[in-house]
Amino acid sequence: MINYQIEALVIKYFTNQINSEEIQVLNNWLKEKEKNRLVFKHYVVTNYSIEQFRSLQSANLVSWDDLESKIKPIKRNTSFWKYAVAASVILFVSLSIVFINKREKNNPINIITIAQPTLINNDIEIGSNKATLTLEDGTDIFLETGKDFVSNNVKANDAGVVYRDAKVLKGEIKYNYLTIPRGGEFYVQLPDGTKVWLNSESKLKYPVAFAKGESRKVELVYGEAYFEVSPSANHNGAQFIVNTQMQEIEVLGTEFNIKAYKDEPRILTTLSEGSIAINNGFEKATLKPGEQSEINTKGQNNTINITNVNVRKVVSWRKGIFTFTNLPLKEIAKVLSRWYDVDIIFMDKELENIRFTGVSSKNQNIEEILINIKNTNYINNYSINGKTILIR
Repeated sequence: MINYQIEALVIKYFTNQINSEEIQVLNNWLKEKEKNRLVFKHYVVTNYSIEQFRSLQSANLVSWDDLESKIKPIKRNTSFWKYAVAASVILFVSLSIVFINKREKNNPINIITIAQPTLINNDIEIGSNKATLTLEDGTDIFLETGKDFVSNNVKANDAGVVYRDAKVLKGEIKYNYLTIPRGGEFYVQLPDGTKVWLNSESKLKYPVAFAKGESRKVELVYGEAYFEVSPSANHNGAQFIVNTQMQEIEVLGTEFNIKAYKDEPRILTTLSEGSIAINNGFEKATLKPGEQSEINTKGQNNTINITNVNVRKVVSWRKGIFTFTNLPLKEIAKVLSRWYDVDIIFMDKELENIRFTGVSSKNQNIEEILINIKNTNYINNYSINGKTILIR
């Protein structure tokens, strides 16, 4: 475990308050053994993740005075504690500032912790770029590190799939599918130049070429995707249309996120830029930047509900960040299950409804996140058996 003197230097390093003599002490410590360098590397990754979070929610961060009033420090050197408080957000390993609502709705408590880095050993892999490209003839091409594919107007490797624009007549349109497994994410540039980022456990259907003068139609079969659409003005006014279960989105040229997983009861569409029109077969709605539409896929409610949201939080997954905002642990478990390709089972169903707000790097080991959740004392323990995680 890192000692307090070194921890103080690490904190001062990340807060730009370290002097040349202290830099030398830190360098000597790093040279002592490999474990020290691994610990420091862990802090670097965490600092990067939380800096990303700050860019997402800089206006809503708790002030350091508020932090000091909420934390009861153990006996430590006064100057050190000053730095520790100043960097407590930076050094919280997984969830950063965590706000947990007790089971009683009107009795919230705040928990803010400085966590020590933990060296983890398990077989659960962190998600990475991987996908299956299904060609028009049904051939499956598995895309991952070290595997390239080039054919006709498409070039694909582990960085993504890029299509070249090609002319095609109406009635001759052929389709490809891009399927992202659990534990994966991927990028595709469509023939018209539209860019699409696909999250874990997602599937996109699209033409290998768009017919001139026809609407550009694609289908998010399931999952989550972020679209950066090539403007209609660049394609003789041709509309861009995205179909999902229970809705059709008409686009002129814009950026937006769709979340439409099979195991979730809502389809969420969030607009970053431009304007989109949503039609669920019963009513229509137009979104403005910063708005999110919600369609209930269960029950008889056919209304399109629109609310204002923090778009950066919604799309932070593209930047390698999990952002959880007042989210039940059950929903957090779904996100983690998709990215780490694991099954998370709650032995006590009441635990599923505890709500968390926080951020975590997608490049962290899943156990680091579990440790921090456990440290809140709202779960008793967890165990990992292969790709199954039991939470008690």
